[in-house]
Amino acid sequence: MDQASTPNTMRGAAMPSLAGESPLSSAIRHVLSAIRRNLWLALAIIGACVALAIVATMLDTPRFSATSTVQINDTSDEVLGAEFETQIAPPSDWDTDRFLNTQLDVMRSRALAVRVADALDLANDERFFAAMEVPPGQVDIPETERRSWAISLLQGNLEADLRRSTRIGIITFTSTDPEISARIANAFAEEFIQQNLQRRFDSSSYARNFVAEQLDEARKNLEESEEALNDYARQTGLLRTRDAIAPTGQQLAAGTITSSSLLQYNEAAIRAREARIAAQSRWDAVNASPLLSSQPELSHPTVQNLMTRRAELESELQSARDRYLPNHPAISRLEADISGVTQQLNRTANNVRQSIRAEYRAAAAAENRLQRQLGQARGATLAEQDQSVRYNVLAREADTARSIYDGLLQRYRELNASAGISSSNIAIIDRAEAPSTKSSPSLTRNLAIGLLIGLALAGLAIFLRDQLDDVIHTPEDVEDKLGLPLLGVVPRAEGGNPLEALADPKSPLAEAYNSMRGSMLYSTPEGLPKVVVVTSAQASEGKSTTSLAMAEGFARIGISSLLIDADLRRPSLQRLLGVKGDKGLTDLLTGQMDPANVPQKVKHGDASYDLLPAGPPPPSPSELIASPRMAQVLEAYAAKYDVVIIDGPPVLGLADAPMLAAISDGTVFVVEADRGRSGSLKAALRRLRSMEPHLLGAVLAKFDPDKAGNRYSAYYGNDYYSYSEART
Repeated sequence: MDQASTPNTMRGAAMPSLAGESPLSSAIRHVLSAIRRNLWLALAIIGACVALAIVATMLDTPRFSATSTVQINDTSDEVLGAEFETQIAPPSDWDTDRFLNTQLDVMRSRALAVRVADALDLANDERFFAAMEVPPGQVDIPETERRSWAISLLQGNLEADLRRSTRIGIITFTSTDPEISARIANAFAEEFIQQNLQRRFDSSSYARNFVAEQLDEARKNLEESEEALNDYARQTGLLRTRDAIAPTGQQLAAGTITSSSLLQYNEAAIRAREARIAAQSRWDAVNASPLLSSQPELSHPTVQNLMTRRAELESELQSARDRYLPNHPAISRLEADISGVTQQLNRTANNVRQSIRAEYRAAAAAENRLQRQLGQARGATLAEQDQSVRYNVLAREADTARSIYDGLLQRYRELNASAGISSSNIAIIDRAEAPSTKSSPSLTRNLAIGLLIGLALAGLAIFLRDQLDDVIHTPEDVEDKLGLPLLGVVPRAEGGNPLEALADPKSPLAEAYNSMRGSMLYSTPEGLPKVVVVTSAQASEGKSTTSLAMAEGFARIGISSLLIDADLRRPSLQRLLGVKGDKGLTDLLTGQMDPANVPQKVKHGDASYDLLPAGPPPPSPSELIASPRMAQVLEAYAAKYDVVIIDGPPVLGLADAPMLAAISDGTVFVVEADRGRSGSLKAALRRLRSMEPHLLGAVLAKFDPDKAGNRYSAYYGNDYYSYSEART
């Protein structure tokens, strides 16, 4: 067999191919492997939790839950009305959840539970305490303590919640008596509404009391301000008029008699001036025009009659002249009549003109008199203004006090009229009825809870056991828990005899050691180390079998090998191979023999190599191993053989293995799979590393792929090697 190609081929076949595996796949496989190893523990925990859930369900007292629903709307309370109001504004859209949650807290409050307890007199209701599973003997306590107890029971068994995206509140009460549950659920809904109305009534009562106090104070202020005003008016002699009515029908502002007279004189003077101006205009028009040419003269009835008579006479005179001579008596009579009418017409026109003049003079005289009266009234008013400054201040204070008093009196009357009249923003939708089926215990729910708790506890137990356990179960555990490279995975020998399995080159054990041999050939940059120590944490982990397999494997490929049994306390190689151990390593270390004459030739199957037994048991093995002679012996054999394999003692409890590791070229650490050690592996590695050896890696021995999972059974099971028999 070719030495260069065979190790690579066997190495890739015997070990699981983990290259390129994702961390997620590795983690899932690790979890499944942990579950498989602890399957019975997990099933026991889950079964115990399920059994406890069943027992708890059977022993628990049946309970009944009754539910009533209420609708919660927005609210807006007016306390003092439009002028003096304090509003509790309805919640806005963004604040609706806060408003509804506030109402839920009110449902769960102790104040509401107190109202329910008092309304139903639960402190003296033995049926209520029986429904709450209170023994009869414990109820014999003072009434105040029973009342507090009943309130606590109400709060502890009440559930208040909201339906999603609605304003419907759900009130649920649970007890062992269905009728008690329904009665208390309905009482909570009713008292919730009554509490809301009572809160509004209390708010209105507070407003009435507040307004009454303010009204009394406003009345006192009004009386004081009116008295101060009257006293000042009496002292100064001011006579004030309020809501005076002028002759024109207009309402005058409040003031004194002097100011009222001033207003009247001023209006009369204005009217007199207007009359004088009108009369003067008529007179000027008449006086500037010739007689009988102005409109007032021509429009006078007497003037019009005379002018008509004169026109008639002139018409008759013209007719007479046409008929008679100029000196005819008829013509003379008519001319005399016309002259008389003309004189009478002139006198009448002059009288009209004089009447217009007289009217003008009368208007001017009246205006002058009113102007004098107005001047006197103005002077009196100006003199009175100095006295009215203080009076006006007092009057304004009195008017303000009267306005406040009137407003408060009106609001007080409205509050008294509307006291106790209010609509609730809460309405009962469905009243609770006595339930016919129990709400708890629920076997299905308890089994689900028990199963979930069991799964959680089982997962926690598996996790803690996996984290606290340093047992090596799978090849990945070697790198994860020990931090060592994996040199090989060796299955457990069939039949319990490793020598027989090693003699068959097609056996899984032989194939596994052949793979490990390939790993050893390339374990260092220089290739195979000269001196290799094989050790383990404790005894019986497979280090002697591994040492023997390494020696035989190297011998089969033509590498001269020396196998040294360095376990001077409990040598095992001479027993396994059936050779004599009367002389060996002990004799060499004590200097009694030549190193070339001590090794024995061993032939096992087609492999031939040399064996150096342990020799007689020495009194102090550690001193011999630590002596310079040991290093000299190894140096001599390393010069003669291609590889020297030392079957060392276990690490724990002894100093031999760390010293051998320190003077060798490489150390192979053998780990038995599925062996409990309680931290011994890491302790052994710490001891080895304290000597700063060259740790080549670890070998997982006695590995059972069926326990590790199906992934590994494909690599180490008999099915993988069935091709060998088919090809032969």
